[in-house]
Formats: sequence, structure tokens, C-alpha cells
Amino acid sequence: MTKAELIAAMAEGAGVTKADAVRVLDSFIKTVGQVLKKKGKVGLVGFGTFSVAKRKARSGRNPQTGATIQIKARNAVKFKAGKELTGKVQ
Repeated sequence: MTKAELIAAMAEGAGVTKADAVRVLDSFIKTVGQVLKKKGKVGLVGFGTFSVAKRKARSGRNPQTGATIQIKARNAVKFKAGKELTGKVQ
């Protein structure tokens, strides 16, 4: 599903315009990003939890040349699905 398809489905499901659904989705994404940037955690009961994981620096290989490269340490976003969401896809 693309972002446009998600927006259309949200608009139809909530009985609002697509423009309103775009604003709500963009606001949600912005807010989650701001909270995670502050090393926070966002938990939505039944849906899941977004959190930040620290990745250590490590060595890797360039797949084209086979040369060893150094991969920098970074923060990555993790998502753990909640029980209700997991139940809907089984």
C-alpha cells in the first residue's frame, strides 16, 4: 500500500476529506519522529511500539568490490507490533 492509498483508505474510513487525512498522517509522522529524536518511545496499545536502537560501528563488505568498509554507528528506528495488530494478520 502506498501513502496515497493509505490516505484514501483513512479518509473513507473516518468520513473525512483526503486533505484532512493528509494533515493527520503528516502530523502523526512528524510527532513520532520528534519524540524518537529525543530518545523517546511511542507506544500505541494494541498497535505497537516505536523505539530507537543504537547500532554500533562495525565492518562490512562492499558487495560490488568485496572490499572491507567501516560502517558508522547510528540510531535506527525499531517497531514491535502489538498483540492486537499481530492477531489481525494471522
